[in-house]
Amino acid sequence: MERGADRRRIATFPLKVVLLTVCGIIALVIAAQVFLTWATRVIDTQSEARQVQIADHVIGQLRSQVAHDQESSTVWDEAVEKMREPPSQERDEWIDGNLGRWMITYFGHDAAFVLDATDRPIYAYADGKIGGPETFERFRPVAEPLAARLRDILRRQDKSQVSDRVLSPGVSDFSRVGEHPAIVSVKPVVSDSGEIEQVPGEEYLHVAVKYLDSDFLQELSTEYGFHGLFFSPVSQKLPGTAELPVVADSGQLVGYFDWRPYRPGSAFLASISPALVGALVLLIITLALFLLALYRRLKVNRAQEERIRFLANHDALTGLLNRTAFERALDAALTPSKGVVPQIAVLYLDLDRFKQINDTLGHGAGDSVIQEVAKRIGALLPQNGRLCRVGGDEFNIFVPFVEVSEVETLGARIVASIAEPFVVEGKTTFAGVSVGAAYSPLHGTNRSELTRKADVALYNAKASGRGRFTAFGVHMDVIIRERAEIERDLHTALKETGQFEVLYQPKYRAQTGDLISVEALVRWYHPTRGWLSPTFFIPIAEETGLIRALGRHVLEEACRAAAKWQIGSVAVNVSPIQWRTPGLASEVKSILEATGLDPHRLELEITETAWMDSTSTCVANIKALRELGIAIALDDFGTGFSTFGRLLDTEVDHIKIDKSFIDGLGKSRGDEAIVQAIVNMAHARGVKTTAEGVQTQEQSLFLTAIGCDELQGFLFSEPVSVRDIDKLLAGSRTQARPQS
Repeated sequence: MERGADRRRIATFPLKVVLLTVCGIIALVIAAQVFLTWATRVIDTQSEARQVQIADHVIGQLRSQVAHDQESSTVWDEAVEKMREPPSQERDEWIDGNLGRWMITYFGHDAAFVLDATDRPIYAYADGKIGGPETFERFRPVAEPLAARLRDILRRQDKSQVSDRVLSPGVSDFSRVGEHPAIVSVKPVVSDSGEIEQVPGEEYLHVAVKYLDSDFLQELSTEYGFHGLFFSPVSQKLPGTAELPVVADSGQLVGYFDWRPYRPGSAFLASISPALVGALVLLIITLALFLLALYRRLKVNRAQEERIRFLANHDALTGLLNRTAFERALDAALTPSKGVVPQIAVLYLDLDRFKQINDTLGHGAGDSVIQEVAKRIGALLPQNGRLCRVGGDEFNIFVPFVEVSEVETLGARIVASIAEPFVVEGKTTFAGVSVGAAYSPLHGTNRSELTRKADVALYNAKASGRGRFTAFGVHMDVIIRERAEIERDLHTALKETGQFEVLYQPKYRAQTGDLISVEALVRWYHPTRGWLSPTFFIPIAEETGLIRALGRHVLEEACRAAAKWQIGSVAVNVSPIQWRTPGLASEVKSILEATGLDPHRLELEITETAWMDSTSTCVANIKALRELGIAIALDDFGTGFSTFGRLLDTEVDHIKIDKSFIDGLGKSRGDEAIVQAIVNMAHARGVKTTAEGVQTQEQSLFLTAIGCDELQGFLFSEPVSVRDIDKLLAGSRTQARPQS
């Protein structure tokens, strides 16, 4: 009986083992299935939530970006002045080029409108074309409430929105235009200098519309993997889909974005299901693979989150800290330790001649230069230094130091490094950098004060010739205030122009001594400062754009005076800013017609900087003026980047040999050979020559002997008034004689 029982126990043991094994495997499979299902749902839920978060962030960023795009043209003195002009084709073309079509093509907006003080549309662009006032009607229900809100803000002069990044108040919201979900942003057209008075609440308004169901859908779908993305005015949330509501500030629902979210967990589970069904033996391996894949997916998610955090604190183009992150780091670095304020140098950098790179090579080349600049500067910084791209071509640095000489050495090395040539798309170009610095605690102990003073030092570096490092000095604040005062006074003086006097320096034929032409030179008699040198106020006029009005005044005066004189010609200097201004040729033509001066008796002088400018506007102006019969003279030849080869390829009628070469005559510097070569080369090309700054009889004799055509300088006459020129021309002889 015991043996039978033993045999039964032995027989049932394998069955128990099998049952236990089978139950264990089933339990393991069920547990694995439960675990896989739970993990898949968690991963898919997290992935979907992350995509909703990304979509919400991108849409919010687009709303801010549309308003930021508008400020590129709405915060602008010229825009305010254009709005005030009477309706004309020229004004309409300006608005279309700067506030309409440019916004559409460059920033990708879908519609643009300009409203006057009564919210009447004076410009409308929608559906890919310019429309009449009726075009605005289907946008009015959306835009009008926003315009009313903005005008209320402007009337109250509420500047709570304005910051270093936001230049003017604005109102934007999500709405629906027809069947389109859209971002509608309204910005005022305001002065960037603050010098133009505007009645609060009666400013012209710019309305920008960006549809969210056009190219924006394609961008989200392509860049962020939102499959099947579409917009619906009502909720269409189905299992396996993600949805983001778009809500206006008022709480009104605009609609929903729906898409099929990427479900990494489900995709992976589907790939391993056949293996689970077909081979339970590989369960451990499958689980290991799943855990590995899960780890990789989490790693990818972490990388995406790190990327989002990185972009929140760094510049997308260069990878440098952005302004916000830089300011946080600087505030932390300036925090006193045990009551001692640390020594921190704050540097403000701005590239020189960067606009010329953008204009000649394009913005893509400009971006490449910015990236290379960031690399060069970063390679020079000490390990504890921080570099930030403020925006455009501006950078900030802060670095702890022991001796001021360390910072000066760093600044000099940065200037030298950026002065090296850049090779972009096989083309060599040049830039430069100006650097201003302020030191803690010497110049301040907080971020705002240090960055302001570094900016003041940067301005001083630029005003002193660019391409240099300058540390802040107390006198610089005085200079800045004085410059601001001169700028205000210059605005006032140009309204009446009575403070300006145009003087004329005679030019004489070298071989005969006949007075054959004059050069017009402007002087400013300031009511409190007295006579101001052009070298003081002309750069300010050029920086502020006032040079256009000043240059027009000088040209009118010179042409009016020359029309009465029996001389060959009158020469007038034209600023590089004017040469790059569209319509310069037509303006000169109208002045000639108004004053009655023969175009062949006018000579316009161009500096080498403008002469080397190959932009289409400058070239077109030169060509148009020459076609009118106006002569073009190259001023200060030999002091810049001009070459004999370039001169042979360029249409100029006259070159003026710079005073620096004339001063060197007879001083064993080899200037005689240079001047001789210039004269010979010019004559071979059929171009006349004028020697500037002749001060001695020996210089006059030498220049006459080598065949120089005209002589000009204090040896013969200083710049004199119209009355003095009248007396010279009324005399019996006009021969050049040295002044006693």
